[in-house]
Amino acid sequence: MIKKAFDPENFRATGHELIDTLADYLTQLQQNPASTLVSKTQSPEQQLDKWENFTSDQDWTGYFKEYLEDSMHLHHPKYMGHQITVPAPISALAALTSDLLNNGMGVYEMGQPSVVMEHLVVQRLAKKMGFNAQAGGFLTSGGTLANLTALLAARRKKASNDVWKTGNHQQMALLVSEQAHYCVERAVRIMGWGDAGVIKVPVDENFRLRTDLLEEYYQQAKAEGKEIIAAVGSACSTATGAYDDLEALGAFCQKYDLWFHVDGAHGGSAVFSDRFRSKVKGIEQADSVIMDFHKTLLVPALATGVVFKDVNDSYNTFAQNAHYLWSNDEDKEWFNLAKRTFETTKFPMGFKIFTVWNHYGDGLLEEMIDTIFGLGVEFGKMIDQHPQFELPVVPECNIVCFRYVDTQENLNALNRRIRQTILDEGKFYLVQTLLNGDTYLRVTLANPATTTQDLEELLEYITQIAQAEVSV
Repeated sequence: MIKKAFDPENFRATGHELIDTLADYLTQLQQNPASTLVSKTQSPEQQLDKWENFTSDQDWTGYFKEYLEDSMHLHHPKYMGHQITVPAPISALAALTSDLLNNGMGVYEMGQPSVVMEHLVVQRLAKKMGFNAQAGGFLTSGGTLANLTALLAARRKKASNDVWKTGNHQQMALLVSEQAHYCVERAVRIMGWGDAGVIKVPVDENFRLRTDLLEEYYQQAKAEGKEIIAAVGSACSTATGAYDDLEALGAFCQKYDLWFHVDGAHGGSAVFSDRFRSKVKGIEQADSVIMDFHKTLLVPALATGVVFKDVNDSYNTFAQNAHYLWSNDEDKEWFNLAKRTFETTKFPMGFKIFTVWNHYGDGLLEEMIDTIFGLGVEFGKMIDQHPQFELPVVPECNIVCFRYVDTQENLNALNRRIRQTILDEGKFYLVQTLLNGDTYLRVTLANPATTTQDLEELLEYITQIAQAEVSV
């Protein structure tokens, strides 16, 4: 069986069939998307029963087609759900290549081209963010891990004692928007700071952190004996896509010698667009920034950049002995990445990014952001002009919240039912969120193939569902 599993000719034949299948799949979604549902909703029990009893009988084409059929179709123009990009086909081929090689490249000698590509990607990203040559960093497995890594660096740099060596001796805390992604609070709890470690600053009517309240919340926390080490800006928030005022946050952090971290997992990619770059004005003041390539920039998950204004800060977080990996633990070697990351077996995510960026250049990435962010702005205008819908906040990127309001019924219950019907029927895919206790429908327009006509059809479709629900 081992010989059969590694047979090059079987791989060649199966690979040809698979690429043909995937190319046909993309063609269908581009030329005739109406022939395919965005998703085919089945219960976990149905899927479990199917795959527990599934046998391919060596029909690999049938096997892959079954997987495709049951999966969520992000390349469908009516996919408008969670914050994840449509991968460019070339990036999928890069992922296939790196998966076959399986070079765990936390140590340079195990992944020489991958390490260098990652370094180049991060240096280019740092330059896009407005940092100078002193900046640097690495890639890691997703925004949650990236935020935790950056905040650990903040703790190492700003805490009054060396927590890495002696443990927590004082209640530390950070300032963050009440609309920030939950992974920031999770990072605080992982670091052992508990409830008291998260100082949530209220937001304004546009769901941006109220920078006018920073002083009050900072002084109150100091009076309670807390050691404030950092403030976190959202670029942008997950629920509404709102961008915090990074310039004001940066100035506040400079005033009190706090670490300034920007969670740019989703909206940090505005740095690639001349049109939308103003959304992240002040990002260059940050001590650390994270950004997910897999959210908006055509690269399969996971692929997250962690950029430090001073690259030296990236080396201190995990300093410890590992003589079996490298001869000198104290050397700041950019090429031995496991010295700076959670991952020691690190997959070559930089290869995927480098392949897209190097092949198509800045132009593709800028066009991507201009297209999907611009579509979000346009959809906001469409909703605002539609009397049957409510727009709680003007969109700043490709995240748009809205709800149907043309009824005397309970709006929260109705919009939840609308979303469930959309999910059950599979013609579109979107999600829902809570804003000030109210339920809103929420789209993330991640597919550049989505058009304003698709969005008009969505509003008409929702109206039909709502009217049918109300008449029952």
